[in-house]
Amino acid sequence: MEEKQNRYTLSIFTENKIGLVNRLTIIFTRRKMNILSLTTSESELKNIYRFTIVIKTTKDQVVKVVKQIEKQIGVLKAFFYEDDQVIFQEIALYKIPTEALFGGEKIEHIIREHYARILTVEKDFVVIEKTGHERETQELFEALQPYGVLGFVRSGRVAIAKPMKKVMAYLKDLEDLAYSVED
Repeated sequence: MEEKQNRYTLSIFTENKIGLVNRLTIIFTRRKMNILSLTTSESELKNIYRFTIVIKTTKDQVVKVVKQIEKQIGVLKAFFYEDDQVIFQEIALYKIPTEALFGGEKIEHIIREHYARILTVEKDFVVIEKTGHERETQELFEALQPYGVLGFVRSGRVAIAKPMKKVMAYLKDLEDLAYSVED
């Protein structure tokens, strides 16, 4: 019996090393896994970065991938979570013709209905911003299509884990280690 595939969010804490993104993506490529989303940013600890990677796979495979990721030089710790274990959002930007905005109240109603906001109004176009889950940003895209979407971009997932104990304990250990090295 084939194991069910789920969406997993990987949270990987790293040093800022050149080539690390490439080495991480090779791990997924070799296992024939598609990365659905990848974002990276500074973390709550100085000089520690967080990669947030979303994949769809089996639990057995995600466990193996996380173990392999943790073997990489520059990777401090990796965790994986199911969707109900993280709070996550994406941001989407939509560019539509300016005349669509001034063509009646319908477009304004769509923007309000989807809890979006107008980011900028230019002579030829308007940029609308929406923060939410992928489904929500896609729904707004579909609602705006009849008005002529000139451009659309959606960020990768940004996520923070609900279970804080293991993450915080590990990060505290890292912080203590960093202070002992500096002394």
